[in-house]
Amino acid sequence: MMSFDQTPTRIRLDAALNRVAITFRGMTARPDEDNCECHWGSAEELVQLKVPDVELDPDLLRRTWEAVDWDDHASVLRRILPQFSRALVHGLVEPFSGMEKVGHSLARGHWQQWPAEQAAAVREFLHAWWAHTLTDPDPAVPAHEVLALCAEASATLSPWLHAWETQTHTVADQHLVGAAAHWEYDLLGDQLPWEARNWDDQEETRTELTAWLIRHAPARLHTRNAPAELLHRIRLLGLDGPARWEDPHWPGHRY
Repeated sequence: MMSFDQTPTRIRLDAALNRVAITFRGMTARPDEDNCECHWGSAEELVQLKVPDVELDPDLLRRTWEAVDWDDHASVLRRILPQFSRALVHGLVEPFSGMEKVGHSLARGHWQQWPAEQAAAVREFLHAWWAHTLTDPDPAVPAHEVLALCAEASATLSPWLHAWETQTHTVADQHLVGAAAHWEYDLLGDQLPWEARNWDDQEETRTELTAWLIRHAPARLHTRNAPAELLHRIRLLGLDGPARWEDPHWPGHRY
């Protein structure tokens, strides 16, 4: 019997991580890159970003990807991506306010505009990680967090939701139950359940996610014996105004 570590999605993810490691091997931040010692870190730590392939300690890695004021964010990202991608997959990256922050960092680097080989390596990593998450009964990062990250990193929600549609097995459905339970409070308040990097995209993303959940979740959640309350809350997403909050199954949320 095939062990979990040998599943096709795990093999694909391992290959994607290896591709990132090879593609970005030897890269460094710009020689003149700078940052504030008071808010980011010491001069000695900054030097580490200008030396290729040296592992950063977890706190330095966190401060590096979180920083928003690099002169060349793309070069800094390329420097840390081999280590950063592995840390993400193993659940070692824990942003203060949600994994979408990682997506924001990737988006700031404009990775989709990088040379074709580099952009392809990042794209395949994100898709391979998402595919593996949907088949992993106990992923290091919950599916709803990986989705937010991928959506923000790529500035689109559609391909990630489409991938979830095609995965109709028990594990993917269980992740959908968990995600719906995590999302329902915000969506019933007409809010996106994560922080969008571009405010102008927030309403469009929320609308797409809500419509997708109404369309695809009920039958799958019913099959997995999801709580009746959760099924009602998804039904309520299809109602507007008083019809929603005067429904006998309105959960009493206050915003």
